Amino acid sequence: MELKGKVALITGAASGIGESTALLFAEEDARVFLTDINVEKGEKLAKKIEEKGGDAVFFKADASKQEDSEESVAEAVRQFGKLDIAVNNAGIGGPQHPVGEYPIDGWDKVIAINLSGVFYGMRYQIPEMLKNGKGSIINVTSILGSVGFANSAAYVAAKHGVVGLTKSAALEYSAKGIRVNSVGPAFIKTPLLKDLDKDLLSQLVNVHPIGRLGEPEEVAQLFLWLASDRATFVTGAYYPIDGGYLAQ
Repeated sequence: MELKGKVALITGAASGIGESTALLFAEEDARVFLTDINVEKGEKLAKKIEEKGGDAVFFKADASKQEDSEESVAEAVRQFGKLDIAVNNAGIGGPQHPVGEYPIDGWDKVIAINLSGVFYGMRYQIPEMLKNGKGSIINVTSILGSVGFANSAAYVAAKHGVVGLTKSAALEYSAKGIRVNSVGPAFIKTPLLKDLDKDLLSQLVNVHPIGRLGEPEEVAQLFLWLASDRATFVTGAYYPIDGGYLAQ
């Protein structure tokens, strides 16, 4: 029960990495506050956690909207009394085009969710954690927060931005008890990959030296460590979890 007595807010919690994280954190006795735009899946997940004896609340929120982030944090505190952990996980893949042809509306949407959404989350999470004198924030970036990827300029730019944002926040708040880290998964078996054709999916498998895609549960285990008291000296770091992708 590594997270016993702690309250965790998880964005993009209704599926994929967010869902696996919510289930694992609940198993470790955290009270979990789940946000997503998918109400049906979010409520189903909260019910599943409660049926297993956990404590979960779902709240509909769009990470790209500042007011939703503010309301999410306020509601989490209303429901559970405090905020100890935040996993800023909500994200989208976005259009696939070269920079000279990239749709402006697609750029704006990806940046709004994947980068501004992380900032909005921290903007309201940090003041609540300061009241406790401690906290752990985990920002979900990507291997593409470290390297480029053709035809994904908005995604790559946003994820690079999250790495820098994380480092800045860590410098500002680590001495005040709030640890801020980022995690960079490689290609993971989540709904983000559901629209890829089989040939492209096979190519993605082949660029991971480990010979497979990652599982959401594997990423959630890294989040658990960062959220727990085992990682009390860890802040401002970027942790790839990538099957060897970045070693090439």
